[in-house]
Amino acid sequence: MKALVIYTSQTGFTKKYSEWIAGRLKADILPFREAKKKKSDFYNKYDTVIYGGWALAGSVVNSKWFLKKAASWKEKKLAIFCVGSSPEGNPDIEISLSKLLTDEQRTYIKAFYCQGGIEYSRMKTPSKLAIKALVSALSSKKDASQKEKDMAEMLSHSYDISDIKYIEPIIQYVGGDCK
Repeated sequence: MKALVIYTSQTGFTKKYSEWIAGRLKADILPFREAKKKKSDFYNKYDTVIYGGWALAGSVVNSKWFLKKAASWKEKKLAIFCVGSSPEGNPDIEISLSKLLTDEQRTYIKAFYCQGGIEYSRMKTPSKLAIKALVSALSSKKDASQKEKDMAEMLSHSYDISDIKYIEPIIQYVGGDCK
């Protein structure tokens, strides 16, 4: 199996997961900004393509590029994963993943979630301000639910909840050996 992992990462969590996946699969790895410059025939040598991006407002950053390309790669094993700050088990994750792909895309692409974290020191200002605004709104809400209070507390500081175990479903799906 010749595999390629393409990723975009703002704070390093998606890059870390991409490196773990590429290492396990002995795959090539390519940052998104380089991948988008490649001509179509570059991808012909790969029978597996995995795209990873960070979660942003219920979507995956730059996933439109991958999904457009994937329409012509249906003969390949295709996966997309997103890395976000929500802990495993958050029902919003499944809702976001269900909206990521169309019914047709689900026939040839599988979507995954890997929990990452927040690293404010590496975050771009617009992203940092958006999260801080959310924390402020949740913290000042008079009738905030416990879930909202917990979210505000969690998002108020940097944290890392990433774990290599979250790549196992991706590895198994693409047919790699998960050791």
